Amino acid sequence: MSKRDAAERILDFLEVDEGLSEVNAVLEATRCMECVRPACVKGCPVNIDIPGFISAIAKQDFKKAAEIIKSDNMLPAICGRVCPQETQCEGKCVLGVKEKPVRIGALERFIADWERKNEIVTPKTKKPTGKRIAVVGSGPAGITAAAELSRSGHSVTIFESLHAPGGVLTYGIPSFRLPKDIVKTEIDQVLSLGAELKLNHIVGRSVSVDNFLAYDAVFLGTGAGLPSFMGIEGENLNGVYSANEFLTRVNLMHADRFPDYDTPVLKGQKVAVVGGGNVAMDSARVARRMGAEVYLIYRRREEDLPAREAEVANAVEEGISFYCCANPVRIIGGPSVTGIECVRMNMGVLDESKRPCPVPMTGDDAKFTLDVDVVVEAIGQSPNPLLVSLIPSLKRGKRGNVIVDENGQTSIPNVFAGGDIATGAATVIEAMGNAKKASSAINEYLNQ
Repeated sequence: MSKRDAAERILDFLEVDEGLSEVNAVLEATRCMECVRPACVKGCPVNIDIPGFISAIAKQDFKKAAEIIKSDNMLPAICGRVCPQETQCEGKCVLGVKEKPVRIGALERFIADWERKNEIVTPKTKKPTGKRIAVVGSGPAGITAAAELSRSGHSVTIFESLHAPGGVLTYGIPSFRLPKDIVKTEIDQVLSLGAELKLNHIVGRSVSVDNFLAYDAVFLGTGAGLPSFMGIEGENLNGVYSANEFLTRVNLMHADRFPDYDTPVLKGQKVAVVGGGNVAMDSARVARRMGAEVYLIYRRREEDLPAREAEVANAVEEGISFYCCANPVRIIGGPSVTGIECVRMNMGVLDESKRPCPVPMTGDDAKFTLDVDVVVEAIGQSPNPLLVSLIPSLKRGKRGNVIVDENGQTSIPNVFAGGDIATGAATVIEAMGNAKKASSAINEYLNQ
């Protein structure tokens, strides 16, 4: 799969990867061994019939491939772009033992893109049940739950607090990784199953909690919207952003085009991004496209970066400077940021994640300072506390997550939850898998 040249792509927010051609997709599909017990399906959180859709591609029956995928996943163009296939379905492919695994994610994306240009496949829905379901949040978990429950014949209403649907798909992931027209198209396909979408609706404010809980069943998919901070000196200076705020301002509010749009953001000349995950890579690459020289500061080694290898490689190609084995201890300035002081880190014993625990160095050379005028902290998010705090009977964990059983049911019998609100920050496809399991449990609950 080819991608645009780095010198060209840092000048805009257009998609980087260009997808497989039809010829290459068919050739890649022929590599599948069609295993009797396909491990790749077990590696997929939404259990797509992977050998089935790949076999259809090999036979050039692209419509059939789309039908197979969408029987289990209504967001294939999104998943084909942002899912970590290398650790999930592709990571289980038996071909990967001796050679490269089948490129399942690229094939899923190919079919979704083909379908969007040719013939949209809309799964059938069951006859109406008369049951009313409230879904809170229109991110990957909420949209998946809405799709599954609509297909089961229920009347579904999605409540979204923002002015655009998609959750993290819209406000968190930049267009160069996930174009917003693709998000809109796949959400529209879910709505075509019969779900109603209410934007600018905050449950507990626009809709009372009592009215909300009066639905036959409720699914909470409000995500992880509470950013984490380092707790160091200088975090209140002008020019310090959480990655959540920085990406929302640019991706959703188009702050990169201020004053053509109403929301501003500081366009730094030199930007420090703290963190090593996909969100940190997104933040760094967004800042780069806004004209900044960007430094990514990560406390462990480069080989320990939790971000996808492809995203790290893209960031390197685009000129992001990596400062690994370093950790910020102070943000300098007043009233605005002028620099960030860091300490070099030694690698200690391995922790539970099998990565070394970073230990601050001592001595005269242990610290160094980078001259920057913007700092973006991308060190994690916690579950969104806004709604759950308004329902005292809803049991929560120490991290603010809603406590659920193995089927996604909460301490309130008709209330279920899935995705980051239940698990903490995770991947798009994991949130979708949670939502599918909870949707099945909701069906069982309503049929009691």
